[in-house]
Formats: sequence, C-alpha cells, structure tokens
Amino acid sequence: MTAAKKARYVVYAAGYTRDNKHGIRIYDFDSGTGRMEYRNEIEISNPSYISISHSGKLLYSITDQGVHAYKIESDGSLSFLNRSGINGMRGCYISTDYEDRFLFVAGYHDGKVTVLSLNKDGSIKKICEEIYHKGFGSVGERNFMPHIDCVKMTRDNKYLCATDVGMDHVRVYRLDHSTGRLALADIIRSEIQSAPHQIKFSLDGRFAYVIHEMKNIIDVYSYSEKDNSPNFEKIQTVSTVNDYHAGNTAAYAIQLSHDGKHMYCSNAGDNSVSAFDRNEKTGKLTKLFTLPISGDFPKDIAISEDDRYLLSINNESSTISFFKMDLKKKTIMMNGPMMKFHSGNCIIIHKLPD
Repeated sequence: MTAAKKARYVVYAAGYTRDNKHGIRIYDFDSGTGRMEYRNEIEISNPSYISISHSGKLLYSITDQGVHAYKIESDGSLSFLNRSGINGMRGCYISTDYEDRFLFVAGYHDGKVTVLSLNKDGSIKKICEEIYHKGFGSVGERNFMPHIDCVKMTRDNKYLCATDVGMDHVRVYRLDHSTGRLALADIIRSEIQSAPHQIKFSLDGRFAYVIHEMKNIIDVYSYSEKDNSPNFEKIQTVSTVNDYHAGNTAAYAIQLSHDGKHMYCSNAGDNSVSAFDRNEKTGKLTKLFTLPISGDFPKDIAISEDDRYLLSINNESSTISFFKMDLKKKTIMMNGPMMKFHSGNCIIIHKLPD
C-alpha cells in the first residue's frame, strides 16, 4: 500500500502597503508544526481584505478604488487575471456568491454595496449594482453615517447580508441571479450602539452569527425562508470577552471551524482571542476561553483544518503570532516567535488540491 499523500496548505496574508508596494504575501504552511515559510509576494496597493472563491480556484482582493482577481495555481501561487474599479472609495470586505457568478464589495467609508458580475474564468466582468445606505447612526463621534463592514450570502445563495456598523443593523437583500441586482427583503436590527461588524453562517445554513464591535457580543440567529422571505430569529447573545477585559475593546474577526463544531473571534483593544463550542443542533455557543494573542489589534485570525493551530494577524503591532490550541484543556500556547507583517488586515489558510 502506498502512504497517504500529505495535504498541502498555503497562507495568504494582506495588509496596508504605505512604503511597501507588495500588499499580499504567500507562505507555505506546515500543518504538522503550525508554522509557515515565506514564498512570494504580490504587488498591490492597500488590500484591506482578501477572499477565496467557493470553488477554491480564485482569490479576490480589495485595492485602492477597486478590486483585483487572481487565479490560484496548483502550487498556491497567484496569477493576475484583471482589475476593476468600483465607482467608490476603497472597500473593506469582499466575497462571492456560492456559484461564484458575482462579487460583492462592502464600503465602510462611503456606505456602499457594490455587486460585480464575473466571467467563467473568474475574471471580473462589470458592475451590475450599486446601493448606498442612508441615514444617521446613534453615536455622533463615530457612527454618524452608514459604514458597511461585511457582505455575505446566505448559504442557500438567495440573500446578501450587509452589516452596517454605523446604523446598528444588517440589511438583507434578495439577489437576482440573472441581473445581479439587489432588492431589500429584510432588516435585522441590532442593539443600539452595538456596531454589527461581520456575519457568518453555519455550514448547514440554518444559523447566522453576527459579531458586534462596540458591545463585544455575538448574536446568534436561526435562519430560514418562509413565504419567499428571509426569516431571522435571535436565539442567543454571548460575550466575546471576559468580565475583566480591557477598555476600548472592539470585537472584530469571527471564524467558523472547518467542521462547524467551533467558533472563534478576536478582540482588539483587549488583544485576545475567544473560542466557543457550537451545538450543531441548536446553533448555540458555549465559551471555552478568552486568552491574549501577544500582539496589538488582532484584525483577523486563521484556524488550521484540525483546530490545532491559530494564526493572528495584528494590525497595530505589524506582526503575525502563532499558537497551538488544546480545546479540551481550554488553552492556547505560543507556537514559536512572531513574524513581522506590516499593518496586516487579513489572513487565510488555504488547502491546495491533491
């Protein structure tokens, strides 16, 4: 019998460029040690977020005034396909629908949702929808206007959810798959001054998880479609931090484990990461721990496929920190020295095809 072939992984990390033109770096990730080795870098300006298509064959990135499309080669390297403008200010989040036919961009600075159609090869075709959120928020110093932080499709691929950190709600749009146009179908209203930042769905699509920056909470919703309309019902609210957390803490990144049994989030200010058990039947979360990540402003986190390793990209300290996790013992341990990465925004562990 031949030995099983070891799975191959790469890490894609993105950050603000400033004096460095290469905003995306590619690393080889060792799933046995939880460490990574630098391989290559991509010239791009200020990639505030990157995302991989559901096919696993394409990577999309925010850049100044637009978006870039890349083909992921068999070895994990990136080949540039094309670039498109978005008729607005630089976005902060990017994602695709589950058929990889449309690309969605969230605009924090201008409160705009942009939809772009994609060609069959994954390159960007054209803008097919632009929607500006309107209104006034509740906090004059910060949330005086719409700020869209995240755009994510429901897993049934019917509705686009746009979290608005400035307006304290999530707008739910019905997607027209023939035109890429959006129609408002529902609004999920969060607590006042809670600032909904990102939304994630369970693997079966039955539950939604909304992380809130200012109140440091995750709201859990059941999701279904009734009478051709989306139906979200809140079933739980959990804290992302300990009772003794640092002041000016902002709950930030939220990630679901590969098997759907755990949820993770990061907390800026408190500079910590939290892990939760997730009940697959009820969707509810049970906190396992909230522990420090030894960096400043953990803007994004990545979890290995086996839940053994966690990577934290820390924007203010310009570092990536490495941890070995033991969920049964509810602990994390530093896994070697930190790595320098200037003003990091986003980090992804990607499994390559056999």
